[in-house]
Amino acid sequence: MHAKIPAPELVARLHAAGCVFAMEEAALLTRESATPEILEERLRRRCAGDPLEQILGWAGFYGLRVPIAPGVFIPRRRTELLAGRAVAELAVAELAVGELAGRPRPLLIELCCGSGAVTLAVAAHTVSPFESYAVDIHCAAVRCARLNLAGTATVLEGDLFSPLPVQLRGRVDVVVANAPYIPTGQLGTVPREARDHEPAATLDGGTDGLDVLRRIITQAPQWLRRKGCLLLECSERQADEVAAAIAAHHLVPEIVRNEVTDATVAVGRKQPETPCTSEPPE
Repeated sequence: MHAKIPAPELVARLHAAGCVFAMEEAALLTRESATPEILEERLRRRCAGDPLEQILGWAGFYGLRVPIAPGVFIPRRRTELLAGRAVAELAVAELAVGELAGRPRPLLIELCCGSGAVTLAVAAHTVSPFESYAVDIHCAAVRCARLNLAGTATVLEGDLFSPLPVQLRGRVDVVVANAPYIPTGQLGTVPREARDHEPAATLDGGTDGLDVLRRIITQAPQWLRRKGCLLLECSERQADEVAAAIAAHHLVPEIVRNEVTDATVAVGRKQPETPCTSEPPE
C-alpha cells in the first residue's frame, strides 16, 4: 500500500461514498496507481461517482482487461454468459466447416458492440480462426472498438445490420448482441455511475425494454445461415416475451440462465426450413 494513504483510510472513504466492494476497489486502485498523487486523484474521482473502469481505463471481462473510453458502455460480469455461449456456438460452427468442404470460416456478428468486449472475449477463448464484424451506432464506441479489435474484427458504424455488407446475408453463424433492454421507466433505478457516465441510449430499451431487441429479432433470420443462431442478453423478467418474439420469426427459442451473475441469454436458432425474408432491414 502507498504510505501516504493507509489502507483503512482508503476503504473507509470508499465505503462512505457508497462503494459496495470498497475493500476490493481500494486494493485495485492502490495496485494500479504508480504514485500517491495518482492514487489520491483516482480516489477522489471514485468517491465523486466516476465508474472505476473509466478511472482505470479498463474493465475486467471474461479474464481480460478490456480498454474502456469515456462515453462507452462498460461491460458487466453478467454479459460473460453471452460471450461464453458465443464461444460454444462458434465451436459448433467450426465443426460444420470441417464437415463441408470449401465452406468458409465461421462468421460472427456483434451488434451494439460498445467496446467490442464480447468479440474480444470470443477471440481470446476460440482456438480456430473466424471472420467477425462488430457494429455500433455511437461514434465513441466505434473508435474504442476499432482500437480493441484491430486485427480481430471489422468494426462498422451504423444502426444494427444496416452497415454490414449485403453479401453476408444468409452466411452468418452467430449474431450476438448486448443491446439496451432497460425499460425507460426504470432508468432511474440503475446505479448512479451508469446513469451519469454512460450514454442513456446504451441503456434505454423503450417502454418495455424490448424495442431494440425486437428489431434485431425481426432482421436476424435473413442474415443467419441454416442452423445459425441469434444470442441476445435480456432480463429474466423479459425472457418469455423475448422467446415468443423469436418463435414468431421462425427461430427456435431457448433461454439460458446463470443465477450467480443474474444473467439471462435468449437464443434463437435458425432451422433448415426457416424462411429467409426478403424484406429490407429496418
